[in-house]
Amino acid sequence: MTDTNIKAGWIAVDWGTSNMRAWAMSASGTVLAEARSDQGMGQLSPDAFEPALLAAIGDWIAGPTTVIACGMVGSRQGWIEAPYASVPCTTLPERLVIAPTTHPDLTVHVIPGIKQTQPADVMRGEETQISGFLARNPGWDGVICLPGTHTKWVHISADEVVSFQTFMTGELFDTISKQTVLRHAIAADGWDDAAFAEGLDQSLSRPERLAARLFSLRANSLLNGLSGDAARAQLSGLLIGAELVAAKPYWLGQQIAVIGESRLSTLYIKALASQAVPATQVNAAATTLAGLTAAYKRLKG
Repeated sequence: MTDTNIKAGWIAVDWGTSNMRAWAMSASGTVLAEARSDQGMGQLSPDAFEPALLAAIGDWIAGPTTVIACGMVGSRQGWIEAPYASVPCTTLPERLVIAPTTHPDLTVHVIPGIKQTQPADVMRGEETQISGFLARNPGWDGVICLPGTHTKWVHISADEVVSFQTFMTGELFDTISKQTVLRHAIAADGWDDAAFAEGLDQSLSRPERLAARLFSLRANSLLNGLSGDAARAQLSGLLIGAELVAAKPYWLGQQIAVIGESRLSTLYIKALASQAVPATQVNAAATTLAGLTAAYKRLKG
């Protein structure tokens, strides 16, 4: 529920597959209030987006109000499709897409994603985090890693996305730990730092043995008493290690920033450090909001 005493100058929205997060903003860019909703893109039909948004932010609207939205809200299955920009490109597009609304005081602008033809890849939402990072770090060149369900490695030069690569590491971890035979060996939570480091080292040194190492988690659980916590951490290490081997052309010899949820980002920082690669950890929510603010400023000129 929103604060009825807050009236927004404009509203920033990060709308993903599972959740939506909104911020009431002053005209100068100060956060006045925040709202969260579990009404993600994955459970909404196109005509349900406006009611879901108004349920979260309706009390902030007092007269004509601009909303800047990023994420899966602009996907083909979202509120309105915001066509991808093609690399190489800036992360702040020339034109935003306006979603259809019935509320007389509501105008919703959706930020497009970015696509790459060869090798084929897409991002939607991460471009806004990158915009926010670059707005806070003018002239920055290097590689940005965005860990998550689908981790992105993005090469940035001259304020443009030059190329990027997506790895389904997070989704693989979730699927393997919950929907394969390894579900009997892996705890739902808990952690073991030594087991993570062991799995990481195994994949970094012999990535071609990943499939065999995965089944060893089950065997070690049955035969050697490997704990569920250790199995969970070692699975993470195995998958992140394999990702780092494949992503080596991105991170080798580059300046690296890691933007994402704190705990997961820390694992990537540790994995890179094991290869003597320093990386800067960046708060995801802060960079998302900074990117939405940059898009608003550009829209208003």
